[in-house]
Amino acid sequence: MPAVPSILGFGAIAIDDIVYVDQPLSAGKGRVRQSARAFGGNVATALAAVARLGGSAGFVGWLGDAADDPVLCDLIESGVETAFAPRHADARPVRSRITVGSDGERFIAYDDDAMLGTTPDFSDEVLSRAAVLIVDSYAIRSMDVVARARDHGLAILGDIEWSGGPATERLMALCDHLILPLGFARAATGCRLPAEMLEALWSPSRSAVVLTDGGRGVYYRGREETRLWQLPPHRVAVVDSTGAGDCFHGAYAHALTRGADTAGRVAFAAAAAALSITGRGGREALPTEDQVTELLASANAPSAVELKYAQLDTGT
Repeated sequence: MPAVPSILGFGAIAIDDIVYVDQPLSAGKGRVRQSARAFGGNVATALAAVARLGGSAGFVGWLGDAADDPVLCDLIESGVETAFAPRHADARPVRSRITVGSDGERFIAYDDDAMLGTTPDFSDEVLSRAAVLIVDSYAIRSMDVVARARDHGLAILGDIEWSGGPATERLMALCDHLILPLGFARAATGCRLPAEMLEALWSPSRSAVVLTDGGRGVYYRGREETRLWQLPPHRVAVVDSTGAGDCFHGAYAHALTRGADTAGRVAFAAAAAALSITGRGGREALPTEDQVTELLASANAPSAVELKYAQLDTGT
């Protein structure tokens, strides 16, 4: 049996049918310029990002039991360990249809009638040998595994995008690294300002709360201090924003295993996510660690600024 990777994850794994159109989504319609099929999913893409950055990543959610299963083969080709994933004949990926506008924005329509989460008797021995567990909203189906991972001392990195009610609240409470899209954070807290959302989501058990906001940048708070921060975005040529958040999560987890503090983790993840949107699909432009380091060292790399309550009202 291979060594247990430092970063494990279970959750959405998808096959995406992507259509690129010649108008922004706000135009309502546009001419198809290109079509493609790609592998995606929040956790699967995050783990592929870890592997691309040079880290060790393992998918431990349900996979099909056929040796030639395309999802399995893609994970292996992406450098993600699959030896510890439970297998089931009925396991299948989420199927997504994604429309990408000329501005790089996208709309995702998905069918998630699939086996998600992981087996309830997932091995404590495997969990105890890892450092980080990445989960998404579907982890409400495997809450006991998340709780056992937390008990074993793993950092729980939560990529939560939708609510399943009280179960999602319990899942979020287990996540010591809570990384949310701003829209969901607004819905979950009822707050309007990023600073208010960060405060509402903070608790003594957290190591960090991070809110991603696309072209507006990232807002965050870490355990090291009580101040709130905003990191403006990198200015890159946007081709396709699909998977940018997933890349952010994977890069953040990778930086966490390297001992970076909150500011360093966020800066590294934001740079990786910026590079990821310069290619098509969620995986084409996943960067290497050298590429991220080069972007961070560039003259135009943004610096974090302190976030005040009276600032940065998103207005939406």
